[in-house]
Amino acid sequence: MIPQQFRIQKLKSETYDTFTMELVSEKKKDGFSFLPGQFNMLYVFGVGEVPISISGDPTKQENLMHTIRDVGSVTGALRKLEEGDSVGVRGPFGSAWPVEAAEGKDVVIVTGGIGLAPLRPAFYHILANRKKYGKVAILYGARTPEDILYPEDLQEWRSKFDLQVRVTVDRAGKDWHGTVGVVPSLISKVRFDPKNTLAMVCGPEIMMRFTVQELEKCGLMTEQIYVSMERNMKCAIGFCGHCQYGPKFICKDGPVFRFDEIEELFAVREV
Repeated sequence: MIPQQFRIQKLKSETYDTFTMELVSEKKKDGFSFLPGQFNMLYVFGVGEVPISISGDPTKQENLMHTIRDVGSVTGALRKLEEGDSVGVRGPFGSAWPVEAAEGKDVVIVTGGIGLAPLRPAFYHILANRKKYGKVAILYGARTPEDILYPEDLQEWRSKFDLQVRVTVDRAGKDWHGTVGVVPSLISKVRFDPKNTLAMVCGPEIMMRFTVQELEKCGLMTEQIYVSMERNMKCAIGFCGHCQYGPKFICKDGPVFRFDEIEELFAVREV
């Protein structure tokens, strides 16, 4: 429950409302160890704390990276901080993407908006261990070309011959020469073996709903699909009850769930 003090080493603006914060700890000389998909609680002194997924490379533990969207009082306060300022950090918390269980299988990553941030560590892990996986596809959707997250990363990944990387936007102007449409529509355009595939999905709930339906149409079973349900978390230790999801607590049992574990609840609107 006690935050550890970290210093902001680098700030980078990603989009008009999203930024990446790189943190270092002067006390933890051995770095910060985490699993892809886990999150931290970031605390702004005098304001409060907020759960944010870790978005950096798991193999580079000297720096701690979070990509944050400015949507509330705490994230707004985080955005006003400058390099050299201090932030409180609690974590890491939660479950992880099944990168080890995916070894020997094809992997399909489907994500929308800022949902790419929680999945980036999993993709870094797959890239670092590429020979352990079969076909790998990453499908990403944004509202507009200006909302695309990590464009440099996406461009680098698209240049690799052993990856299938597709990007789409909901709407675009005449300068956009890529795909226009919702991200689930990209699933049928990539190659994978439905019987030997794991899918990892993160994004707005409506996007995940249609993505799961499309994956099932392609032949995947619900136990082959993993989703991130990060939302409404306040304490990260299952004490406050804000993130209770039926019999589960998202902060303790998630945020990454195998879809068949939450399928019934996921079908209930507004839960």
